[in-house]
Amino acid sequence: MKVDRDVRDRARKVSQRIGVPLSMVVNQELRRFADERRVEFREPLIPNAKTRKILDEALKDIREGREDKFSGPFSTAKEMDKYLDSLKK
Repeated sequence: MKVDRDVRDRARKVSQRIGVPLSMVVNQELRRFADERRVEFREPLIPNAKTRKILDEALKDIREGREDKFSGPFSTAKEMDKYLDSLKK
C-alpha cells in the first residue's frame, strides 16, 4: 500500500502521542471501511475569532474549576426552568 510520506509521518506522530501503533490505526480504519463500505471526508470546523475567544475563556474557567461560571447539573426539567427563570430577574 502506498502512503504519502508526509501523511504517514504526521499520523505516526499522533499515534505515538496517544500510545498506539500506527498499524493499529490503519487496521481499524480498513476494518471500518470494509464493514461499512464507505469513507467519510469532511472539512474541520474552525471557529471564528469571536467564538475562539469564548471557547478559550470557557476552557480556562473549566481548568481553574470556576463552578460559578456554569449551571447545572439539573435532575429535572423543572429544576432547569427554575434556574433559567432566576436569570431573568
